[in-house]
Amino acid sequence: MGLENPSYVLAALTASGGILGYTRTRSLPSIIAGCSVGLLYALGGYRIQNAEPYGVELSLLASVVLGGSAIPRAIRLRKTVPMVLSLLATFGMVLFGSSVYQSTF
Repeated sequence: MGLENPSYVLAALTASGGILGYTRTRSLPSIIAGCSVGLLYALGGYRIQNAEPYGVELSLLASVVLGGSAIPRAIRLRKTVPMVLSLLATFGMVLFGSSVYQSTF
């Protein structure tokens, strides 16, 4: 299994989570952030699938952006949604970060 599949799954989860957050609370930041991060993951997966440059790096960027917003909220609020987003971001950072690290050395 290549790295495009996890990237597509993370794209679907973050985008659908942003849409769900918007439908539940009418929060524009939820839908904007969720769809933006989902788009980064999807673009990264597409570039990985087509062997284009910077696909893994885009997916890593999406994980860092997601983690940068979710991890502090998870620590502060201790609620389910930020904790799940933090786990997804951490998974992405480890997966895509290790791939970037291995390709560098």
